[in-house]
Amino acid sequence: MSNNLILSAAIGYKFNQIEFFVKSLRKFYKDSITFLIGKNDLELESELKKYNCEIIKISINKKEIQFKRYEIFLEYLKNNNFENILLCDSRDIYFQANPFEFNYKGEINFFLEDQLIKDCPYNSNWISKTYGENEFTKISNNIILCSGTVLGQSKKILEYLNLITKNISKFRYKKKLKYFLTFRSDPEGRGCDQGHANFLVHNSKINNLNLYSNSQGPIATVYYLKNIIFDKNSYLINDLGKPYIIVHQYDKRWGEFKNYVKKFRLNINI
Repeated sequence: MSNNLILSAAIGYKFNQIEFFVKSLRKFYKDSITFLIGKNDLELESELKKYNCEIIKISINKKEIQFKRYEIFLEYLKNNNFENILLCDSRDIYFQANPFEFNYKGEINFFLEDQLIKDCPYNSNWISKTYGENEFTKISNNIILCSGTVLGQSKKILEYLNLITKNISKFRYKKKLKYFLTFRSDPEGRGCDQGHANFLVHNSKINNLNLYSNSQGPIATVYYLKNIIFDKNSYLINDLGKPYIIVHQYDKRWGEFKNYVKKFRLNINI
């Protein structure tokens, strides 16, 4: 068994919300999985332990965890030794293969969507309201990278977590109030950790990385995915005809996935 880790958060979730994640992953992968959960998520803790998952328990609410998880992940990894690490979301992901059984080109690997930053109102806001219009304009013609799946060598994941926690602390998402010429921190700026990731990568703050396209890479970020194609076994495949390793955000296009997900689960017996 190799020394790999999948690290995710599931604060406040019920097990049925991440059941597909866990069961599909364990069909292909037997190494370490660690979940960050709330101290009162007792049912979730009990179920995750049945699948040999390690647990980090904290007292925190859902809104805080979006940013706080990076600090917690960083401290956890400083005290544990792994070779390769996948940081990923949980509720909207399922697996079609072992995520570490792929010849990744970068020491750290990021996965693109099928949309320019400037053409997505969410990513545009996360960046412009965190770093300002000038910084947004500099990177607005780049393709969005998804911060919900990041995979790399341990040293590079630690470097990434260090950078993103520093920027989260230094640069706060700001929302201009309609009737006041002031700014305030906006707790509803959910998702703007992805703004930080895009800022860091597209400004070359991280080296020895590789960016994978959404249409031909190993991970599908479904929201903007141009071609939804399934093979005869109901695996989602990329434009090269190869099954994706991870399918992310499938719930955003559930109408196109519903029947195939049912068949896929039957095919892998979960």
